[in-house]
Amino acid sequence: MRTISENRCFGGIQGVYAHASDACQCEMTFGLFLPAEAQDGPVPLLWYLSGLTCTHENAMVKAGAQQFAAEHGIALVFPDTSPRGEGVANDEAYDLGQGAGFYVNATETPWAPHFRMWDYIADELPRILTANFEVEEDRQAITGHSMGGHGALTLAMRHPGRFRSVSAFAPIANPSQSDWGRKQLSAYLGADESLWLPHDSTHLMLETGFDGEILIDQGTKDQFLELLKPESLASAMAARRQPGAIRFQEGYDHSYFFVASFMEEHVAFHAEALWS
Repeated sequence: MRTISENRCFGGIQGVYAHASDACQCEMTFGLFLPAEAQDGPVPLLWYLSGLTCTHENAMVKAGAQQFAAEHGIALVFPDTSPRGEGVANDEAYDLGQGAGFYVNATETPWAPHFRMWDYIADELPRILTANFEVEEDRQAITGHSMGGHGALTLAMRHPGRFRSVSAFAPIANPSQSDWGRKQLSAYLGADESLWLPHDSTHLMLETGFDGEILIDQGTKDQFLELLKPESLASAMAARRQPGAIRFQEGYDHSYFFVASFMEEHVAFHAEALWS
């Protein structure tokens, strides 16, 4: 692992690091904010998964999360959204290929050799973080935006007991029934739609739910609202009587202005679960 940068930030350190990934078979980059408390020992960790076209940097510089994480004494990790580099498959479209890993393990050509973001986020990066930084293994929570919200919800529901809480900003909530999902899942996983369902949070909500609270914010002026399908997930949560809330925020769109507006509440939501 190599250090790309480390900057003092709200009493802690905002770092950017790169390492050779066994899962993705390329170099991967992530951002990690450690609060001042990490100087004295391991601290709880909140994962932030980003959306289409993003890198580790988008949320790190736009979401304003470090200030609130510092107030609660928790760490933040900002992974990249896909494998990258020479020899890694790509597509001319913004919503497939590099920058659009969709948090799945691809099985189809040409994606299978590198696009294993599920294994990277679920297994490899957690091991790297706990081995090299002062973060707790058993006090973790997860959030994300758009494609990252999809990843956060599916990872949380498929790993019971790992995350104490989960939240999302405008998640792709029913990808097996949306053009933001059907395109990517068919490309990465093939035509058998039964293989898509473990990566659909609406389906997972009906099947298993989450063993904790969920918080979801969705802007009513989101330009991608028809692709996100929050109503499907809301119906599934109601049918399951899932603890939590989906809040429709009047006038907000899909941008980081929206994410930043509610980040303080999301960090506080997770901090309550992490420190309980």
